[in-house]
Amino acid sequence: MKRRTLLKNTLAGSAAVVAANAGLLVPSVVLADWNKKAFAAKSLEDALTDTYGTSTATESGDIKLKAPAIAENGAVTPVTVDASAIDGVESIAILASKNPMPLVCEYAFGAGALGYVSTRIKMGETMNVMAVVKAGGKLFKAQQEVKVTIGGCGG
Repeated sequence: MKRRTLLKNTLAGSAAVVAANAGLLVPSVVLADWNKKAFAAKSLEDALTDTYGTSTATESGDIKLKAPAIAENGAVTPVTVDASAIDGVESIAILASKNPMPLVCEYAFGAGALGYVSTRIKMGETMNVMAVVKAGGKLFKAQQEVKVTIGGCGG
C-alpha cells in the first residue's frame, strides 16, 4: 500500500469518528423505531392495543408456539413461533402475561418472508406465553403455560 493512500484513509476514518462522536454524523437508517408506549404497557390488553390497535385476536391452530412446559431458569426461556402456514405474515409479537411489562418482543416482516421467530425471553414466574401474529390485517394467537422454577425477573 502506498503511503499517500494509507494517510488519506487514516485521516478520512479519523474525521468520521470525530464527527460521529460530536453528534454530527447520525446513523438514522440503522436506528430502529420502536413503540415505546406498547413496550411500557403494564397489561396484556394495553400492550396489544398499543401495538396493533385492538386487543382481540382469534385463536389459531396454524401458529406453532414452542416453549418448555417447565423452564428451569426464567431468565433464558427459549420460545419459537412458527406461523409459516399462514400467508402474508406482517408481524409476530411475543407476550408474557405476568411480566411487569408483558410485551417481550415484536418482529416486523417484509413481503414474502416466512413467519418464523426463535428467541429467548425472561420470565419472573409461572405464566402464559402468548404469540400474536398479524396477517392480512387480522390478528391470530396461540398461547401456552410455562412453569418457571427459578425466576428471571427479580426472582
